[in-house]
Amino acid sequence: MLKNLTDLKNFQEFNRLEFIAKHVVEGFITGMHKSPFHGFSVEFAEHRIYNSGESVRHIDWRLLARSEKMFVKRFEEETNLRAHILLDISSSMLFPLDNILQSKLAFSVYASSALIYLLRKQRDAVGLSFLSDKIDLLTEAKVSAVHAKFLYAKLAELLAELLSASQSHKFNSRKTHLADSIHLLAEKLHKRSLVILFTDMFEHEHRNEIFDALQHLTYNKHELIVFHVYNSELEQKFNFMNRPHKFIDLESGRILKLQPGQIKDSYQKKSNEFYSEIALMCRKYKIDMVKADVHQDFREILWPFLVKRSKMF
Repeated sequence: MLKNLTDLKNFQEFNRLEFIAKHVVEGFITGMHKSPFHGFSVEFAEHRIYNSGESVRHIDWRLLARSEKMFVKRFEEETNLRAHILLDISSSMLFPLDNILQSKLAFSVYASSALIYLLRKQRDAVGLSFLSDKIDLLTEAKVSAVHAKFLYAKLAELLAELLSASQSHKFNSRKTHLADSIHLLAEKLHKRSLVILFTDMFEHEHRNEIFDALQHLTYNKHELIVFHVYNSELEQKFNFMNRPHKFIDLESGRILKLQPGQIKDSYQKKSNEFYSEIALMCRKYKIDMVKADVHQDFREILWPFLVKRSKMF
């Protein structure tokens, strides 16, 4: 099973995102015992007699060969729910810049790919959006295989763009200001969708605004789960080698030259305050928030998603 970004080091061909997602999800399912979730990975419901003149799309040809009788497979609802995956693609998500395929955004792309595969396995419609200070991509939620391939292609294009920029050291700075985009999406999305947001929550100047926007989603009857993406080793524990470093703000370009050991204690204190504040605000606004460390197993994304989905039925 491919568990995390480290395991994906040999799977960096972007046109294999669907292949990677399948390995992540199938490995996850294999590692589970009997699923307690209604409809999980179960598309087929029962057989019924084929009626003359109807579509032959769902005829069970294997059963026909054995019994010489025509039966049609009955399925659960064509679409159990509509889900929409939102990716924060602002520049802060590119950290660490010197290893873009291990970045928060790369983690979010691979996790999103796995969720797309899992959603379709449950016959759920899925859409995708890229957000920064504007809506960079907005798709409808559909269940078709053609649509899924389109979503994988968009995610692959995003990764390829990041890698190319990393190699040329030419990045287009994208500011973090998700609130306006989320407000707009709250009105555009189909009523009572499951909205899944991947973000690092680096909205220091607009913290209250983004929570107001997230409340807009819940007010419009959307179910919401926020994956708070972060790098525990570098962003939380500040585990840099104790030698002079040059730190660059990926959104403003501001540069600071620091000796990590001299500020580690004060940094960790501020960092812990930041993560505690985010968790507190999510509890206050009754928002399901999951800490998504890029070093963790991908099942840390898939399992909370299944729990959230089960509550909608």
